[in-house]
Amino acid sequence: MELDTLPRDRDRIDLGAPGAAAGACSSNDTMRDAAAKAGKSEILDRYAADYPKGPHDQPQSMCPAFGSLRVGLRMRRTATVLSGSACCVYGLTFTSHFYGAKRSVGYVPFSSETLVTGKLFEDIKEAVEGLADPALYDTIVVTNLCVPTASGVPLQLLPAQINGVRIIGIDVPGFGIPTHAEAKDVLAGAMLSYARKEAEQGPVAAPKERTDRPTVTLLGEMFPADPPGIGLMLEPLGLAAGPVVPTREWRELYQALDCAVVGAIHPFYTASVREFEAAGRTVVGSAPVGRDGTAAWLDAIGKACGIAQDKIDASKNKFLPAIAGALAAKPIKGRITVSGYEGSELLVARLLIESGAEVPYVGTACPRTVWSDPDREWLEAHGCRVQYRASLEQDIAAIGEFGPDLAIGTTPVVQHAKQKAIPSLYFTNLISARPLMGPAGAGSLAMVVNAALANQHRFDKMKAFFEGVGTGPTAGVWENTPVDRPEYKAKFAAKRIAAAKAEEHIGT
Repeated sequence: MELDTLPRDRDRIDLGAPGAAAGACSSNDTMRDAAAKAGKSEILDRYAADYPKGPHDQPQSMCPAFGSLRVGLRMRRTATVLSGSACCVYGLTFTSHFYGAKRSVGYVPFSSETLVTGKLFEDIKEAVEGLADPALYDTIVVTNLCVPTASGVPLQLLPAQINGVRIIGIDVPGFGIPTHAEAKDVLAGAMLSYARKEAEQGPVAAPKERTDRPTVTLLGEMFPADPPGIGLMLEPLGLAAGPVVPTREWRELYQALDCAVVGAIHPFYTASVREFEAAGRTVVGSAPVGRDGTAAWLDAIGKACGIAQDKIDASKNKFLPAIAGALAAKPIKGRITVSGYEGSELLVARLLIESGAEVPYVGTACPRTVWSDPDREWLEAHGCRVQYRASLEQDIAAIGEFGPDLAIGTTPVVQHAKQKAIPSLYFTNLISARPLMGPAGAGSLAMVVNAALANQHRFDKMKAFFEGVGTGPTAGVWENTPVDRPEYKAKFAAKRIAAAKAEEHIGT
């Protein structure tokens, strides 16, 4: 195993070799078929059920393995090992360090020979055995990327423990999991499953901090200020905020399972929900966002825990006026479209609407689930169209359809909007990285959103300044403006088609 060392000469696949994924990087269908033939049918069927794709196959998103990789890298005393093509491992490692991972990523390289003969699995096992030091780690997470998954590398055959260190093997192929957000659930669910079985066998490590009140486990990554704020709202109910899943250390998994109820703040953690339900826990959707959302969520949590209505009302009477006041103090006026792939897009749209904005469209790369129904129903009742498994084309079409004053979205959506001289904000860095829940969340978006809305005159000025500069082949400033020659393109296209047909004939 090598740490952050990526030999460029070991990632070649013999496309004609038995067991290898022929045409590996060119076709999801080819990879999926190869994986099924290699014994991965059961796990692919599970992923298809847990993470259903949309009519357009799947959204445009980054490699899904980035999601599970980040979950492992954020956990204390957890080692992460990747098995995949060197180019993929390089990209994932680079992106992880770009987002501040500050930890080494283990890598088990392969060749055509080790891949198709089964030696790769032995290499992975040997690497994990050498890494399994209980003085350093509680857990080692091994992840198959696309090619090892398609070739059937059986990580499930790894020992459950080595030297007392837990070993968790998962497959996170881009052809089986639609988004990186859902890949977080793959690892979180696998860890919850392991921890649940440990707890069923006998006593487990107690959490570092314990409360004498029943807890509410919060499912989905959240801004750090949100869980304490939720805890304050739960106090009048006699409840406390529990761990946030994905957790930051292993023993928090036991605490998460030992809860009174689970709040599915992010509603797409299907595998995790399955583990909580197997532990006998009730799961409640939505989140305490805005006045309406907070009132409905407190009612749902209280009902699930059998809390008397007067205690629920005590919390509502204390916090709802504060939320309403914060929203009224920082109003947002304007038409805004929202899109993203984090899973909190519907919550952000609710908060914007309660702040006074018009939100005609919200697109999310995540799928529709029963736990997002409360948000969807509220949004639709307030004139918002909700698009699950939204594609880039749908998000861009919404900008053309609704002509927003501000577009909140992914990088290409922001780029498209700015080209149209429409102010825009990147969802992940500028919107989701803020408190959303309770009084702290009310009004938290107003400063950045209103500042962006106020920038329309700057976009108008830039558009007027650059008007006539040109686009496509005429982009830029020229003494003699280039003339597009579509007949040349057609001529060369015909030559390429003829050459491809000739090559295909030779291959037969």
